[in-house]
Amino acid sequence: MSRPMLVFGTANRKKGIELAEVFAPLGFDCRALADFPQAIAVVEDGDSFAANAALKAVVQAKHLGCWVLGEDSGLMVDALGGAPGVFSARFSGPGATDHSNNRLLLERLGDLPLPQRTARYVCHMTLSDPQGRVRAESEGECRGRMLLGPRGSGGFGYDPLFEVIEYHCTFGELSPRVKACLSHRARAARQLIPQLRALVASCADAMSP
Repeated sequence: MSRPMLVFGTANRKKGIELAEVFAPLGFDCRALADFPQAIAVVEDGDSFAANAALKAVVQAKHLGCWVLGEDSGLMVDALGGAPGVFSARFSGPGATDHSNNRLLLERLGDLPLPQRTARYVCHMTLSDPQGRVRAESEGECRGRMLLGPRGSGGFGYDPLFEVIEYHCTFGELSPRVKACLSHRARAARQLIPQLRALVASCADAMSP
């Protein structure tokens, strides 16, 4: 029997790798959008992580005729009223890069002391069937604070600035294995796994390629 196929609705290669590390060991044939030349660019104009995750999942699933896992995540900084939020990837405008986003974030926070630099990473996951029906959802978060400067070269996005206080390390300093246990993405995935297993048990043939 072939493995059930799960397509990650993201063009972010590093996100895709993190997701595959979580779901591939469960027996899924994990695919990226790069495996589908006919994949489309979904406009992420939702006003929440949940709305954007649903767009990525539903629109792409109907277009590809596959089960698609849409994921939207970002950073919410308390001192900035929850910004950058859904604009995390494009915080510094068109052509934004991790470097330019981190630089702008540090500028906005200025010289605020560490106790006032609290923040959280949030991740919402939505699974759509090929007909565009949402079949499972989950959300996870990881709390921490933003440092005055980057530490570590691992991860991506705001990871070198985001310190998990209990570990005295940024996401950029943690090993991939430790981050896979602590991150917002990992926590959302753990909530989604029981729902996925139930779906596989009830419609394994439908999820197989």
